[in-house]
Amino acid sequence: MKIQHFFDPNTWTLSYVVWDEGSKIAVVIDPVADYDPKAVRVTHDSAEKIAKFIDEHDLKLTHVLDTHVHADHLTGMPFFKQRYGAKTVIGSKVGTVLETFRSVFGLPDDFPVDGSQFDILLDAGESLDVGPFQIEAIPTPGHTPASMTYKIEDALFVGDLLFQPDSGAARCDFPGGSAAEEYDSIRRLFELPEETRVFTCHDYQPGGRELAFESTIGEQRKHNVHVNDRVTREEFVALRKKLEDGKELPTLLFQSLQVNIRAGELPEPEANGMAYLKLPLNAF
Repeated sequence: MKIQHFFDPNTWTLSYVVWDEGSKIAVVIDPVADYDPKAVRVTHDSAEKIAKFIDEHDLKLTHVLDTHVHADHLTGMPFFKQRYGAKTVIGSKVGTVLETFRSVFGLPDDFPVDGSQFDILLDAGESLDVGPFQIEAIPTPGHTPASMTYKIEDALFVGDLLFQPDSGAARCDFPGGSAAEEYDSIRRLFELPEETRVFTCHDYQPGGRELAFESTIGEQRKHNVHVNDRVTREEFVALRKKLEDGKELPTLLFQSLQVNIRAGELPEPEANGMAYLKLPLNAF
């Protein structure tokens, strides 16, 4: 199994291509669609870079996965579905998030909240067979109630659950988030072998350090600044409350969520042929 990372500096997001050298079968995890807030324009430069890599290595893309409904960037899922026929994959509890934000954005009652926007919904402990390797779905709620970690051989793709050890763990103050659940999710991963690799979805490069995106369970257990073997559940919950009190919302929160609850598709155009995003005033 081979892994190639791609970094979007505008949203500090890591996306990954995971592939088998023999069969050339590949998946993409947490891709980004580019959003220009000034021009209100969606483009796909980030996805094109991944596509170039896929094409140059003659890979056969079968699936594109999101670890959760992202609140800080638009998902690039549709790009890979349209270009390669890749099936879109997310955790089966995504309906909880869809229902919450159907209400926030005042969407009609017939807006689906069963996850049918996505091709495949993975349940807890279920494995996705992509041929040369299995992708095990490990529910890791906390950042969102539907967050999922994907385990491929000795590698974990944890989404926003954990960052690099010097950056800690994800915020839990979005609707449905829970610091207590996040702690429990992290502790479950900490039970895995210490050499298990951890690939994060974001790196904010504290202190201006070089980009970093890979650690191990052992390193996280020893050195994570928010949650490690010396931090109790109560201490973690108190820390998250302190860190999140008055914390600014992500710049692209409302833009991202409106698109991502549609599996990355833009809202249906109105009578004039234009698609629109809503900004709910005083929602949070």
